[in-house]
Parts: sequence; C-alpha cells; structure tokens
Amino acid sequence: MVKLTAHIEGIGLLGPGLENWASATAILEGRAPYVRQPTVVPVPEGLPPAERRRLGLVVKLALGVGLEAVSKAGVQPDTLPAVFASSGGDGQNCHEICQVLANDERLISPTRFHNSVHNAAAGYWSIATRSKAASNALCAFDWSFAAGLLEAVTQVVVDQTRVLLVAYDAPYPQPLLAKRPIPEAFGVAFVLAPVGGATTVTLQLADAAADRMSNTDLEALRTSIPAARALPLLQQLATQKAGSINIEYLDGRSLAVEVEPCS
Repeated sequence: MVKLTAHIEGIGLLGPGLENWASATAILEGRAPYVRQPTVVPVPEGLPPAERRRLGLVVKLALGVGLEAVSKAGVQPDTLPAVFASSGGDGQNCHEICQVLANDERLISPTRFHNSVHNAAAGYWSIATRSKAASNALCAFDWSFAAGLLEAVTQVVVDQTRVLLVAYDAPYPQPLLAKRPIPEAFGVAFVLAPVGGATTVTLQLADAAADRMSNTDLEALRTSIPAARALPLLQQLATQKAGSINIEYLDGRSLAVEVEPCS
C-alpha cells in the first residue's frame, strides 16, 4: 500500500473520564491519574430547538467531538468534507424500533425512522453547521476507527482538502447490550489537512499486532469500545513525540500510523 500523509490541525475527544482533548492529554501522558467516570455528553450548539429534541445520545456525542476539533483547528465547519465512522450507530433508537415492531401495531414514528439510518449524525452535522460539503458515513464493526481514519486521510491526499473525521460509539440498552456489550459512550474527532498543522500522520497497512495501552484501565476502555481503538494514537499525539503505533484493522491486519511533530 502507498503511504498516505496528512496533517492534524485539531482534535476532539470525549469518553469515560476523558472530558475533552485538553484535559485528556495529561492523563494520556501519565502526568495525571485516569479515573473512569460516566461520559457526560453536552447538548450540541447550533441546532434549532425542534432538532435538539430529536437527538439521541450518539448524535450528541458525534457533534460534540466534531465541534471541539473544528474549534481547536480554527476553521469554518461549513466548508469541511466529513467522514463519520461508527460500529453500530444509534443503538437506543434501534432498540426503540425493535420494541415497536414486536407489538401488534407496528407504527414507527418519522423521527425514529430518520434517526435509524447510519448517516444520521452526518445529517445533523450539516444542519448544525449549515454545511453543504460532502460527507461519508461508514461502518467496519470493531475496526471502524481505523477504516474511518484511512478514508479521511485518503480524501485529504486525493482531493487536497481539509477533512473532518468523527468516530463514535455509544451503548445499546438491554437486551441488545448482552449481544453487543459497549459499556460507555466514546467519541474522537480530527481535522486533517494536506499542509500545515502541528503534527503529521502517515498511514500504511501492516501485519503487526495492534498496540495496547500500558494503563490497564485505559486498555480496558480501548478493547471495550470500538471508537476507543484510537487511544494508542491519541497517547502518541499527547506526548508530542515522533513514533509509530498500530491500530486493529480488517482481516487480522493493522493500520500502521507514523506520527511526526512538525518543527
């Protein structure tokens, strides 16, 4: 595979005990202890009240980290092509639809229906930011973060434009939770660009094993939430040092990511 390189201009992060990228850097560097706490997802800015009432947790999560990344990058969100990656989309909404379909009157509300599609977060993003730029929504099960990163960096290289990547997952309620045990909400976002930015990332496929977190609690987070597969990369970025990490990808392979701070 040809190596693909992009520059990181902004990062957004939200997860259990990780309130945002700024506060998480100390934890990821080992300068502050990691204390796992429930994820608190903010109500996104920019949406009309009627739209805010329709939002599920997973959309709030995606918009929250996306807006943080864009703010850190100092760019206008309405011009950014975007890639949204999730292993399962809105599990709560899926549960509600299944409950309705299990009853005699199988009447699904329009709100439930339009939130059921995998690109719901992309749609709400375009409303919140008034963006008319193209967006992709993809799913690759537990490897969705790596797939999303590869897609976003490919677009940066081919189209020579900034691209927003948003990867996110949230829990399913029971009984679906027993079959798909995602314990907490976790989201991460990057603004990637062809030039500029504080750090470059270079991608290529590899046969190496995926990197793990040395902190056992963070490692448990990494393995239990698909979007949290980003943690080794985030840790490398937090150190602001050059290095290479591997993230799980399809068919037993990994996505090798070389990180190089810009001087």
